[in-house]
Amino acid sequence: MARRRKGREISGWLVVDKPSGMTSTAVVNKVRWAFDAKKAGHAGTLDPDATGVLAVALGEATKTVPYITDALKCYRFTVRLGQATTTDDAEGAVIATSDLRPDDAAIEAALARFRGEIMQVPPQFSAVKIEGERAYDIARAGEEMDLAARPLWVESLTITARPDADHVELEMVCGKGGYVRSIARDLGAALGCHGHVLRLRRLWSGPFTAEAGTTIEQIDNLARTEALDDLLLPLEMGLADLPELPATAEGAARLRNGNPGMVISSDAEWGEEAWASHQGRAVAVGVYRSGELHPSRVFNL
Repeated sequence: MARRRKGREISGWLVVDKPSGMTSTAVVNKVRWAFDAKKAGHAGTLDPDATGVLAVALGEATKTVPYITDALKCYRFTVRLGQATTTDDAEGAVIATSDLRPDDAAIEAALARFRGEIMQVPPQFSAVKIEGERAYDIARAGEEMDLAARPLWVESLTITARPDADHVELEMVCGKGGYVRSIARDLGAALGCHGHVLRLRRLWSGPFTAEAGTTIEQIDNLARTEALDDLLLPLEMGLADLPELPATAEGAARLRNGNPGMVISSDAEWGEEAWASHQGRAVAVGVYRSGELHPSRVFNL
């Protein structure tokens, strides 16, 4: 018989400003411990050396993780020109170099091909699965893979600074599944000079910002206290990109049992995904049809 995980039934979001040198999994485990939470997960992995927004969901908020994962995200990063590495970041070994240093105009011209709908090949050291194995495990074993290109929407990609000839700072807003390391690698290849990510920070993810994030030091200092609970954001923030449909009392009761429930009003179109609320709290996510929400996920709050 499987052991039942202990912990509190607590739900909501904690936005962590992840420090460099810590894995996303370690952050989630730290947050779960600090809240004594029964269940936790995160919306979008950050590389260990990356910093910035890591949105951690507790309890019922884990059901809203896909909507934050799918939301637009903003990254600020520094590309080191003139060097390619095995990992496409500063952790890897240098495998190619170039004395060429393109000017700002050349970089700006090259960036055009990385905007809009693009196809991107993930780094060899990534969490992509190849026949059940993680790519980084295969890469660590010294094997090379032919990873398939994947579509990525890049809303914007701009130069924010050029500290010197070896470095360029960029800011990118993109959709789900983007690898900043691949952008740096491919930009370097397009410029004919090689490139890799030197520093990376996620500024925001959906409705969550690094500026409003909680530090690991704060989490440690406030662990297992009401003051930490006060930092928890409502589950509903994970549904910010979906239309909200107020439900009738009877409709809310039906939705909680997994049945279609009546909603009072709607800006949603027929067949659109939306969420129903009652007395300010989320009841369910589902598809809106003819005055009712047909639930796919129900929240036990």
